[in-house]
Amino acid sequence: MIDIFRKTYHPPGTAPGTLVSPERPPAEGASLEILLISDGGARSADALDLEGWDAATAERIAWVHVQGAPSHAQLEMIGDWFGLHPLSLEDVANTGQRPKADVYDDHVVIILNQTRWRDDEIVLEQVNLFVGTSFVVSFHNGPEDPFEPVRRRVQTSNRNLANMGAPYLGYALMDLVVDQAFPLMENLGSLLEDLEESVLTSATRETLQRIHNLRRELLLLRRQLWPTREALGRLMREATGVFDATTMPYLRDVYDHTVHIMDLLESYREMAASLVDVYISSVNQRLNEVMKVLTVIATIFIPLTFLVGVYGMNFEHPESPWSMPELYTYYGYPLVWLIMIMVAGGMLYAFKRRGWF
Repeated sequence: MIDIFRKTYHPPGTAPGTLVSPERPPAEGASLEILLISDGGARSADALDLEGWDAATAERIAWVHVQGAPSHAQLEMIGDWFGLHPLSLEDVANTGQRPKADVYDDHVVIILNQTRWRDDEIVLEQVNLFVGTSFVVSFHNGPEDPFEPVRRRVQTSNRNLANMGAPYLGYALMDLVVDQAFPLMENLGSLLEDLEESVLTSATRETLQRIHNLRRELLLLRRQLWPTREALGRLMREATGVFDATTMPYLRDVYDHTVHIMDLLESYREMAASLVDVYISSVNQRLNEVMKVLTVIATIFIPLTFLVGVYGMNFEHPESPWSMPELYTYYGYPLVWLIMIMVAGGMLYAFKRRGWF
């Protein structure tokens, strides 16, 4: 079951930009990987290489990736390197954020939620990106590094990265996070097909529970993916100081991906809602079939009950003309059985001809 509502907060009244909450133990720290990228390629670096780092005199791009929950000291250190706003760093410390984009003078901040399908469950992991004209800082709070494919591209010769610099790297990271939703949509589509077949063949309470769980997950996914489109739209409108005319087409491509994902999600929500109606119709149809069989059986036994009721009264008087006839008929018992069988058979034949069952 997807778990989206779990969010970490500072206590009410805490000063804005506070990185350490007295109500929560501080994080032990996260792994830090630094790549310095120039026209000649990329090289790994350590924290000392970024002390007083200046893109004008050193490598063109600095990419700092933080995997896991960063400590207070790590956040302050990275903020000092690139002049990051404390409020944005606070969003890194407090996970479960709504996707959004903040535009500053020399950099932009993007918060996304990466969606994954793991062990038949939807998993959301927060991604924070700080993109400037000469640096990119990425935070991912999950256990696995999702940016390894981009790192391999960076460490090989990449013409777009060399020509367009850090904004293109920021685009590549956003594109990877957004595109993670496509495999998830495929799995949800397969799940919907299985549920539809189950509803049509054998609708049970378990099937209804699965439908409600899926509808809840789709609703919560929409709550997370819809703001992603808004965030990218804001970047295209306001972040022209970072994403120039060269990188803007790539940013529009990511925006198109979010539109495609939202279209799929809305279609799946409508399908899941219609499955409830199909389930109710299927249950009602099965109930009608059962009631039809029971009605046919009851209808057949009505005349049979009448016959045995009449012949079971046994009023006899040797001189009364109103006494029961045929009480002492030699073949009376098998004759009554024959009449009842003929009545039941005739009714079944008539019901069949009329298509009642």
